Amino acid sequence: MDAAHISTYIAQLAALPENLRSAVYGLDDAQLNTPYREGGWTVRQLVHHIADSHMNAYVRTKLALTEDWPAIKPYDEKLWAKLGDSALPVDVSLNILEPLHRRWAALFRSLSPADWERGYQHPERGRTTLLQALALYDWHSRHHVAHITELRKSKGW
Repeated sequence: MDAAHISTYIAQLAALPENLRSAVYGLDDAQLNTPYREGGWTVRQLVHHIADSHMNAYVRTKLALTEDWPAIKPYDEKLWAKLGDSALPVDVSLNILEPLHRRWAALFRSLSPADWERGYQHPERGRTTLLQALALYDWHSRHHVAHITELRKSKGW
């Protein structure tokens, strides 16, 4: 992976808060409580899931930079999405994501070439380098924003 790809991934990760805010802009409570696919999370739960996921990933990034291949603890995303805080207004998570992604992108921009090969040990997925994690969360960001924008298109919102 070259520096240009890394810069693109970081830029896309940095853009997630604005892209997500745009994706949910103007949606009312009924629309936010609509599942993005049959049997899936609601748009509201999805926004909160992204905040949960990216907070965990940010901490994992810092652990990988300060420890030697730390073992990280996974969490049950489906159960987290059912917890009471997932009923809060989406602005709560949108307001978390803005400074979080600002810090995360700044941290990634500060890495040396050797730092990208550092990582963490996931009990189910094995070793994940920071370069792999960056690519994963770039995808994760775009993937979930697309869930919302595609739902809006299909519903004519």
